[in-house]
Amino acid sequence: MTDTTTRRTVWDLPVLRNFAPPTEPAPDGEAGPALVEQTPWNRPGSQLRTAVGRARRGHYGPALSGAPTTTRQAEILNTATIGAPTGTSGIVTGRDVLSQTSIAHDPVTAYNSIPRTVSSPNVVIVGDVGSGKSAHTKTSYVLRPLLLNKRRAVVFDRKDRGGEGEYSELARRFGAEPIRFTTDGTGTRLNLLDPLIAHGTGGQGQMRLLNVVVRLARDGVALTEWEEEALRAALNRTRADHGDHRVPVLADVLPNLSRVTDLPEYSDLSPAAIDALHHAGLSVRFTLNSLLQDYAGLFDGETSKSVDLTGKLTSFDISQLDEDGPAVPAVMAIGHMWLLGRLRNDRGWATNCIYEEGWHIAAGPSAALARSNQKLSRGLALSNVFVFHKGTDIPDGSPSIAMLQEAQTVHVYRQSLHEDAAWCQRVFGFAPDAAERITQLRDGQRYDKIGSRPEIWVEHIRSPWEIQLTNTDEAFEAVARA
Repeated sequence: MTDTTTRRTVWDLPVLRNFAPPTEPAPDGEAGPALVEQTPWNRPGSQLRTAVGRARRGHYGPALSGAPTTTRQAEILNTATIGAPTGTSGIVTGRDVLSQTSIAHDPVTAYNSIPRTVSSPNVVIVGDVGSGKSAHTKTSYVLRPLLLNKRRAVVFDRKDRGGEGEYSELARRFGAEPIRFTTDGTGTRLNLLDPLIAHGTGGQGQMRLLNVVVRLARDGVALTEWEEEALRAALNRTRADHGDHRVPVLADVLPNLSRVTDLPEYSDLSPAAIDALHHAGLSVRFTLNSLLQDYAGLFDGETSKSVDLTGKLTSFDISQLDEDGPAVPAVMAIGHMWLLGRLRNDRGWATNCIYEEGWHIAAGPSAALARSNQKLSRGLALSNVFVFHKGTDIPDGSPSIAMLQEAQTVHVYRQSLHEDAAWCQRVFGFAPDAAERITQLRDGQRYDKIGSRPEIWVEHIRSPWEIQLTNTDEAFEAVARA
């Protein structure tokens, strides 16, 4: 037996085979082994081994850890590991529960992307009390967007905390005092005839707003065609009487509602029609007169100078207004119209407008008003964020259903009652089995539906700083003292 034969026999042993040196290929023209090992460390390219010496002895020592598979087509077997549910554009809003990858989305960014990811920048957030929707709203639609250039937030703050709204301290952290509304005459005033409202939506928008406020004062009862005509005539006469002398207010409309039939345009009406129009004007006057008496200091003067968009965060504190009366939805409706007019004078900013307990404006008479302004809102870079507990309180066929369905960003937190979860599944187009899964969501978990994509199971993640700023008043005070 030759030395070569002996050497090959030794290295062919099962244990020693791991330590055998590579076999050099035979020169051209000479007989060599049938199989020749290709030595990667002798071939051109990047370094494939971390320890070249160990690699020469046959050990496998890769420089980088491998993927679940090196076969591109096999990614379908590991979609939760390899494929992230969303891209990286926008703001990080949570973590996908299945893949543990970041979820990034921002309705303004998505609407402005090319091609557009969503056709509407509006947002709906729905969930039980304590499920995590408020913390998500503050973090993803107030704190994080405000870190971006030319971004701001306006909040209609409904939740009472220590005698003021829960966003009050946060607004102060951004250098602005909250705009506080009360019914005792010590708070802020909103003028239904504010010139900014006419500037934003025109005279027709101002008329629609007055119509909505009258309906709210009547518990949703619509005006008759005679009452609408009387209100329109009184509004036009009020504008003509004041001209450029001073800004008219709601109290200026009341006497004109009693003198509608004096206008020459109605001189050809029959005595019966004149009488019907006169009674219609008186009916509207009595409704508005009662509203001014019940909410003195809220609607009975010019808009307070404190109502402005001077800061990154503006808080309309409506936490001290009555829950059952028309004040809350009326302030939301007037504030919404005022904001549209204000934004026309302040182009170049993107604004998130958050309606806490948003069913006040997403349901009832205010819904038609808000929906009629959707096109104008998009043109002014306004993203309306409606936050509410459940949708089953909204009657089927209401204009608000269509408005909510137009929102292209939907966040659904736990809905403990099956009928509430089924409502979300039906209205927002979730998968057929989503209702059962919605009832089982843990605190801080939600289902996101963005555009036409399937829903994503998301866990909301906050930093320690964000937890301090989004939890309690005591946390705000601790941060202020730090």
